Amino acid sequence: MKILMVLTSHDELGDTGNKTGFWLEEFAAPYYVFKDAGAEITLASPKGGQPPLDPSSNTDDAQTEATKRFKGDDAAQDHLANTKVLGDISADGFDAIFYPGGHGPLWDLAEDADSARLIETFASSDRPVGAVCHAPAVFKHTKGVDGNPLVSGRKVTGFTNTEEEGVGLTDVVPFLVEDMLKSNGGEYHKGDDWASFVVTDGKLVTGQNPASSEEAAERLLSLLS
Repeated sequence: MKILMVLTSHDELGDTGNKTGFWLEEFAAPYYVFKDAGAEITLASPKGGQPPLDPSSNTDDAQTEATKRFKGDDAAQDHLANTKVLGDISADGFDAIFYPGGHGPLWDLAEDADSARLIETFASSDRPVGAVCHAPAVFKHTKGVDGNPLVSGRKVTGFTNTEEEGVGLTDVVPFLVEDMLKSNGGEYHKGDDWASFVVTDGKLVTGQNPASSEEAAERLLSLLS
């Protein structure tokens, strides 16, 4: 199995002067789900190299077994520090694509033409596409083979409006994931705030929040078995 994981390169949290990036748990948990299943993982980001880590995901209370494992894994840290440039990546040879979240994707990956190209290629060839938490932002401009938004008429989830309100960033983010998915015709579902909740519709897998990252990766893997 060959899985492409795409991370954000964006590190500015709007005009707040604070930093953002990818959410550590949302990378680490899927990374080890895939790795432990024997998958060959390729990491990419719009700018390549080391993706910015959201400092809020690095606090003591945000740590999980997966993040602790990552912090003791020199090989995984080196892998992450050397992501490939997204524009150089072809979908050829990959079995699935997965997007960890964090607020960063709202600014760069949501608008990235290379990302949209890859997602549309995977979807049109019936290969699994997964995204967790804020990463469903990547479906903002993606189209299905019928020319409609990729999520139109499909069951999806993503970071809820109430969760965004809970972290106090409703007026900071460029758009709300829940609202965007609905406006693109998605059949939006959600569970309790901060609890694991994952939706699968065909080969499209979406997770609601950081707690959903491991389950979302497991769902993606199950589509490959």
